Amino acid sequence: MGAGDNGGNGDAGVRARTAAAMAALRYRTLGAELGVPVAIRVNPRARRMSLRVDPATRSVELVLPRGTATEQGMRFVDAHRGWIAARLGALPAPIRFEDGAIVPVLGVPHRIRHHQDRAGPPVAIGNGEIRVRGDPAFLGRRVRDHLVLLARQEFGRRARALAARIGRTVARVTVRDTKSRWGSCSSSANLSFSWRLVFAPEAVVDYVVAHEVAHLAEMNHGPRFWRLVADLIGDHAGPRGWLKRHRNRLLSYG
Repeated sequence: MGAGDNGGNGDAGVRARTAAAMAALRYRTLGAELGVPVAIRVNPRARRMSLRVDPATRSVELVLPRGTATEQGMRFVDAHRGWIAARLGALPAPIRFEDGAIVPVLGVPHRIRHHQDRAGPPVAIGNGEIRVRGDPAFLGRRVRDHLVLLARQEFGRRARALAARIGRTVARVTVRDTKSRWGSCSSSANLSFSWRLVFAPEAVVDYVVAHEVAHLAEMNHGPRFWRLVADLIGDHAGPRGWLKRHRNRLLSYG
C-alpha cells in the first residue's frame, strides 16, 4: 500500500467531486434556460429515464436509473424542452396568500383582507373573507397556518363521524403537504390528508375522507371497498372526476 495508491484514490475522489459539481452547474444552467429549476434524482428501481413537472413548485425533476451518465440525462432533458414548456404552460397561474387574493375555503371563494383591528383574532374566516391582522410581512404564513389548522379540524371531525357509522375508530388524523396523494390510511388506523383539500368543495372533501375511512375496514380497492364508500357518501364518481380535473389548481394556492 504505497503512497501512489493513496494518491490515486485521492485523485479519483477529486475527479468525482469535480464531475458532480460540473453536473450540478450544467443542470442549473439548463434550468435557467428553461426558466424553471431542474433537479435530478437517481432511482435504483427505475428502468428508464423520466421527467416530472411539479405543479406546486413549478420545477422539473429528472429521474435516472442507477448508473446512467449525467450527460445522457442532460441530453434527455434538452430533447424534451417542448414537452416541458407545454406542461408548464398548461399549469394554472399561482395564487399567493396576499392581501386582495381570492382563495376558496371548502369550495367557497374568500378574499384575503389585511386589517389593523388589534381586538380581533390573528386570522378569521367569515362573510366571504379571510381577515388577517398584524405585520403584513407575515400575512401569507398566517393564512397558511390557519388553513392547515382548519383542515386538520375539519377532516378529523368528518373522519371520526364516518368511522363511527361503520363501527371503526380513527387513531389519529394528520395533515401534510403531499403532492402525489390526497389521503392515506395506515394499518394502525392513522389517517393522513393533504391540507390542500381545504380548498376543494365539501363533496370532494367528504369523498376523500370516506375513501380513507373505508380503508379502516377494507385495506384494498376491491368491490366491497367501493360499496362501502358508496354507503358512506353516495356518489363518488363525481368527486373523483373533480379531483382529477382540478388537481393542479389545488396545488397552485399558497
